[in-house]
Amino acid sequence: MGKNIAILGSGSWGTALALLAARNGCQTLLWGHNAEHITALALDRENKRYLPHYFFPDNLNVTTDLAEVAAFSELILVCVPSHAFKKTLIKLKPFVLDDIKIAWASKGFNPDDGCLLHSIVAKIFGAETPAAIISGPTFAHEVAANLPTAITIASTCPNFSKQLSDLLHSGFFRTYTSTDVVGVEVGGAVKNVLAIAAGIADGLGFGANTRAALITRGLNEIIRLGIALGGKQETFMGLAGLGDLILTCTDNQSRNRRFGLALGQGKDRHQATLSIGQEIEGISAAKETFLMARKYNIEMPITEQTYKVLYEGLDPRIAVHNLLGREQKAES
Repeated sequence: MGKNIAILGSGSWGTALALLAARNGCQTLLWGHNAEHITALALDRENKRYLPHYFFPDNLNVTTDLAEVAAFSELILVCVPSHAFKKTLIKLKPFVLDDIKIAWASKGFNPDDGCLLHSIVAKIFGAETPAAIISGPTFAHEVAANLPTAITIASTCPNFSKQLSDLLHSGFFRTYTSTDVVGVEVGGAVKNVLAIAAGIADGLGFGANTRAALITRGLNEIIRLGIALGGKQETFMGLAGLGDLILTCTDNQSRNRRFGLALGQGKDRHQATLSIGQEIEGISAAKETFLMARKYNIEMPITEQTYKVLYEGLDPRIAVHNLLGREQKAES
């Protein structure tokens, strides 16, 4: 695999990974669907809308043309929101050759049927296509600022995960590899739901005790669902599980947490969404996770109450009361 990489998604996270790859010496092409935004990136040589003050190296260029993306590199790294993941790959498919390699840093489920994103890649490009997910406790601004970060790259093709790891690893960005694609995907998707719950609790004025309890019991929910879907328990105790969960639930750089804070402070879902102004993956993930838990008969009470707040208009205080009023039981 050469040193060319194309990144789909010109939001904050896609831009941060493009900066990382370019700084590591890769010829990097950043794609976005919004022509006006991409024109601004090309003129400003920075992403003033989503990731300001980090200037593009000379080896980082931008485009709106998927044909150019496919011709530029056999390695495509997808960083679009999960709801746009499938349609973006469908648009890309006519332009790619058989030797395509697909990685993604998108976190969530396919909203059409709740399936994990690796299954979308397999359906569109074939099960034999080298595929990998990048996930872990990461904020785009900190990656762009070269603050120390560690992530997991999971693939059932160890050679591909090693190649991708070599491209992204740097003195400030440490990469670990895994073969547990399902576990890494579940951890990255469900933690956004729990971050909304943690934000709601803090917005209601509850303390650190509550937040710690939500994180701990929320991790149990991730583990129960992840194992049922085929993930490995040890994955959920690592960067893509516990690490990402702690980050997203405790720091206000998390859009999901800030959304929950707004709900806890009395804003409705529409007002809270407008106050963030960017994609909030946990909203759709709450519905998809709730439906999956019912399908597999998995107990996920925090997810259930978060779903009811978002989709049934349940008062957040009543949701907390419902959680505390559950029947007493052994911890494990």
